[in-house]
This record gives sequence, C-alpha cells and structure tokens, in this order.
Amino acid sequence: MLDDEEPPPFTLLNPQGTAAAVLVCDHASNRIPAALGQLGLGPVERSRHIAWDIGAACVTRRLAERLDAPAVLAGYSRLVIDCNRPPGDPTSIAQVSDGILIPGNLELDDAAADARLNALFWPYHRAIAQMLAQRWRHGNGRAPALIAIHSFTPVMDGFRRPWQIGVLWNRDPRLASLLLDELRADEALCVGDNEPYSGREVGFTMNAHGGAAGLAHAEIELRQDLIADASGCERWARVVGDALAGALRNEALYRVRHY
Repeated sequence: MLDDEEPPPFTLLNPQGTAAAVLVCDHASNRIPAALGQLGLGPVERSRHIAWDIGAACVTRRLAERLDAPAVLAGYSRLVIDCNRPPGDPTSIAQVSDGILIPGNLELDDAAADARLNALFWPYHRAIAQMLAQRWRHGNGRAPALIAIHSFTPVMDGFRRPWQIGVLWNRDPRLASLLLDELRADEALCVGDNEPYSGREVGFTMNAHGGAAGLAHAEIELRQDLIADASGCERWARVVGDALAGALRNEALYRVRHY
C-alpha cells in the first residue's frame, strides 16, 4: 500500500511527555497513498472536510506542547479508511461523503479493504494502545486519560451549526463533564454537549481504547472556520488547553472505572 518514500501511517509527537494523558487525532491528514491514484478525486475535493478534519492536527500539535502530552496523529485521509469507524462499517470506507462520490472506493473486494486496514488502520491503533500502555506503566498507578481532537464543518445539510466547540462522550461522563464546566465558564463560548455529533453514535477510537479499558476519555470538536489558519489554531489551542489543564487536575480521572 505504501512505498518506501511515503510517510508512515501515523505520527508520534512528544512520546516522552509527562502528562497522564494521551492525545489522538484520527483525521489529521488528507494524504492518499500513491498506489490509490487519489481515489479519483481532484485537489478541491481532497482539500475539503470530507478528506480530513481541517485544523485538527495543528491544534493537536500545539496541545501536545502545551500539556507536555504524547500525541498520535493518523497519517492518511479518512477517505482511504476512517480510523474512527469500526472496520467493515459502511462509513469505514465511504463510497459517498457529503454528496461527493468517491470513485476509488467503489466495489472494493475484501482483499483491497483488508490492505487498507493492515497498512493504515491497525498500525495507527496499535500506536495508540502502545502509548497508553507506556503512560500507564510509568504513571505510578494512575490510569491515563485519552483525548481525541476533531473538527467539524460549519454547515451540514444546509444547517449552520452555532457551536464553536463540542464535547463528545458516551457512557463515561468524568472527563466530559469537567471539560464542559471549564468551557462554559466563558459565557462568550457556544459549547455543545454531544453536538454537533453524539459520542454515543460516533467514536470507535474512544470506545476501543478508552471505554473498553475503563480509562477516562472524551472527544473535542472544533468548528473548522475557527481553526482554518495558524492564528485560529493558536487561539483555540489556548482555549482548549486551558480547559484541559483545569480538567486534568482532577485526580478522580486517573482511576479505572467501567460504565
């Protein structure tokens, strides 16, 4: 799937970070392996939100530095294979995304789908598991927290989304409730609780690595028009970084608890 000159399936940042938390970015890149011929898409389609979470990697990099936390970033486009969807799910290798046909994803056989899993999906998730294991081993008994950084398009299906930032969660409310309290302390922010998506419906990474292990976890969603350039990323990394720094002071997060 990947030739020798192409980047690896994930990027690891700050692996020696001291924070009792791991950052992940499932949709960090819009890169497509050369072997797949850009999936039949042009540069305009590949630059859109269907291919990646615009600004999310930039914010994740700044947060890793601010929090002194390790981070794992997926290396290839969600259109090749979505690292935040269960393998085999129809949205794992989307044939249509926001009304755009993805020619290179049509009529794939099992061998072609498995090649993407083995080259891109599983290496990324193994890297997350290994980083969590390292944090846990060196945490003096403290179980690490897991935080995913995503971004969302300002308009979907004709609806202009009012939220600037959202916190997604499923069963475990520990980290999400702390983050919501921290963010809502600023009355100028429009903060979504399981908006614009619900963590009860979307969240393979959080469920597989966080929920299954009983680790505190949450997804943070940022609106893409706010983080489309370096200054926006810097500003919102400060907002998110302040909220995370406050939330992560709570020692109750660092215990295994299943919900």
